[in-house]
Amino acid sequence: MTAADNIALSTSESETRAHSTALRRELGIVDLVFAQILLVVVPDFFGTAVKAGPAHVVLWLAAILLFFIPLAFLVVHLNRLMPLEGGLYEWARLAFNDQIGFLVAWNLWLFIMLYVAVIGLVTTTSVAYAVPSLAWIAGDKWAVLGASIALIGLQVLLAAVGFRVGKWFNNAGSVAVLITVAVLVGLPLVNLWRGALPSFHPLRLVVPPATVFTLSVFSKMTFGALSGFEYVAIFAGESRNPAGNITKSILITAPVIALIYIFTTSAILAYVSPDSVDVIGPIPQALRLGFGNFGAFIVPIAIYLLLMNYLSTFSLYFSGSARLPMTAGWDHLLPAWFSRLHARYKTPVNSILFLGGATLAASVAALIGVGEQEAYELLLTWGFTFYGMAYLALFAIPLLAPRNRGLRPRLALRIAAASGFLVTLLFVVLSIFPVIRVGSESNYSWKIAAVVVSANFLGWLIYRAGQRNRPT
Repeated sequence: MTAADNIALSTSESETRAHSTALRRELGIVDLVFAQILLVVVPDFFGTAVKAGPAHVVLWLAAILLFFIPLAFLVVHLNRLMPLEGGLYEWARLAFNDQIGFLVAWNLWLFIMLYVAVIGLVTTTSVAYAVPSLAWIAGDKWAVLGASIALIGLQVLLAAVGFRVGKWFNNAGSVAVLITVAVLVGLPLVNLWRGALPSFHPLRLVVPPATVFTLSVFSKMTFGALSGFEYVAIFAGESRNPAGNITKSILITAPVIALIYIFTTSAILAYVSPDSVDVIGPIPQALRLGFGNFGAFIVPIAIYLLLMNYLSTFSLYFSGSARLPMTAGWDHLLPAWFSRLHARYKTPVNSILFLGGATLAASVAALIGVGEQEAYELLLTWGFTFYGMAYLALFAIPLLAPRNRGLRPRLALRIAAASGFLVTLLFVVLSIFPVIRVGSESNYSWKIAAVVVSANFLGWLIYRAGQRNRPT
């Protein structure tokens, strides 16, 4: 890299910091800790982990060693060097170039659009478990569509008013999931003491079978469940002392999150077999079976707490995704229209509205021609595969960034990054294999592959078109 390149890099980073001064710094250390729990503890993937059966403990330990720990230390390293609004998008852009940065942001944006699109499916499934007389609602596509419209509208509203209000909703969602998993983890122990459960072995070590299905489940457990630490860095410009507090939030929550995943999966398996698990609502399913006739009042409360967690998670992801077009607009990679801030709330309202419309379209499209479980699995797999594409760039930074950009860490962290890269690549490659029964496995695989490849090609075309109109 030439001296001119270094000057341009420094200037670009300074411009991002300057734009961030217009944002409100609402997030303190407590908010960031709750945000990490909200983003990394993903109830969707407990159902996937249950598919591994008693081998889940070994798979979780391998996932923590090969992916979770490397991710935590890499995010700490990059955030200390570049505590910038936009997070991973800015890290990739400054480490490599504008094109890679844009495609990273594009994949992150698509991930959130598709992930939040399951909001109607998740909500109707939760209501069906909480109120047995409304069990029909989970299979009614019109009910799912109505829930999607109302709840995506709520996400738009919360994102528009900003973190002065939204952070309290997010913090409540984190507390809700902690209460819910605590109840679930304690339930088998209580039933064992009462004699209602013949045996319970939460930490049994069973070697998983060496099959493609096991690899597929492992990759989804690893990447799907344990990713997310870098996402809070998107809000660096809206956080107080982002370089220090985001690091602290990771170090505080990492061991807690690892224990939650292992013990909650064990608790679900105490009541639900791998073949009968509901991948949309594994925790409500286990609570219903665990409490039996004694849970008429407790189970609905626990399920609504879990639903609050889901909605809060969607809200935080949605807000973060809306920041990506905003920061890309700052860098002249998208029209300035996406960067326009609300006069009062200082949030990117145009970007928020655009994301809301795209998310609603995705939620409608996914319900066409497939069952609810397959629609849910398609949206989730598409979304997290896009997320995986962005993560490949994240783990490549310490390995491939030019040396004179000052982003390459010591050998130990580069080895950890290589491990994270390989695990992420495994997830992306195996994402085309379903872990549930679908109408046609070949059609499912083609849908996943075709959408991911076509969407990235479209993102490249959008970038190239933008370059022709970019100011010199």
